Amino acid sequence: MQAALNFSRLSLKIALAGMMLVSALFVEAQAQKTDTTTVTIFAAASLKNALDGAAAAYEKSTGNKAVISYAASSALAKQIEQGAPADIFVSADLDWMDYVQKAKLIKDDTRSNLLGNRLVLIAPQSSTVSLKIGKDFRLAEALGNNHLAMANVKSVPAGKYGSAALEKLGVWSAVEPKVAQADNVRAALALVALGEAPLGIVYETDATAEPKVKIVDIFPEDTHPPIIYPVAVVGATKNGDAAKAFIDYLKSPEAQAFFTKQGFTIAK
Repeated sequence: MQAALNFSRLSLKIALAGMMLVSALFVEAQAQKTDTTTVTIFAAASLKNALDGAAAAYEKSTGNKAVISYAASSALAKQIEQGAPADIFVSADLDWMDYVQKAKLIKDDTRSNLLGNRLVLIAPQSSTVSLKIGKDFRLAEALGNNHLAMANVKSVPAGKYGSAALEKLGVWSAVEPKVAQADNVRAALALVALGEAPLGIVYETDATAEPKVKIVDIFPEDTHPPIIYPVAVVGATKNGDAAKAFIDYLKSPEAQAFFTKQGFTIAK
């Protein structure tokens, strides 16, 4: 009888211990769930492939989530101005970061230069066109009655860099009537990849990301302003610490490997 009672008590203790362990594990899981944060990044369209890779690695190593909205830097800056819920802004040029900074829409002390890029002339992979970029080069002649795909030359960084380069080289006036302007650089890339335009101007990293195009030539760096991608925490964020942590990760060797593989340069 006593043995049965002792066995019953032992069974009860084991059951209680099991319940306490399950409870502790549940509390720990809930704490981890609560600690998980989601960071929303507004990023220039040209960053997509590399930033997607870096964000996936970040999520895997931290358990936190990165949600990324890609568009032209101009469009993203305007969305932030209108109150869109972004935590981080990565622009493809200094101008649009200056724009949001002057409007006091970012945390000034978090702004820094993240990446660099190069500007290239592309054609469909099957194209036989051959052009050497230089003063008064025959771009208009190579286009004939066709179009040159570019991002919007008035507002989108890639378009602005491209028009500045063509102006510097003395061919803009002849080429301007032939330009097909797209909403962002990836849309311009798609026009060439789909064969809708025989030539286009995009970033080197875009050309690297799209197997249906090839680089005809690279624009000399002195033909356009330096291509710089600044990053900053958006002023209205409610996830300031998490946003800063994500930016720190983007500057780590692990994240930088995704960018350099795509062809970006690391800002000094």
